[in-house]
Amino acid sequence: MSEPRGNWQSRFLTVGEVAAALRVSTMTVYRLINAGELKAVRVGRSFRLREEDVDRYLAARATTKAG
Repeated sequence: MSEPRGNWQSRFLTVGEVAAALRVSTMTVYRLINAGELKAVRVGRSFRLREEDVDRYLAARATTKAG
């Protein structure tokens, strides 16, 4: 029997990893964080983003092409 996954066990990504996955610059990720569009946790002098939050951000902005 596996234990339930708590928020503290989420997979955290670096700004660089998120930028590479989204194919944008790291500066764009920092702008999204500062604008409050992407949730991030500050660890020391760097940010970490939960994989679930990045997925949620993308899902909220997904568009479908009508036609």
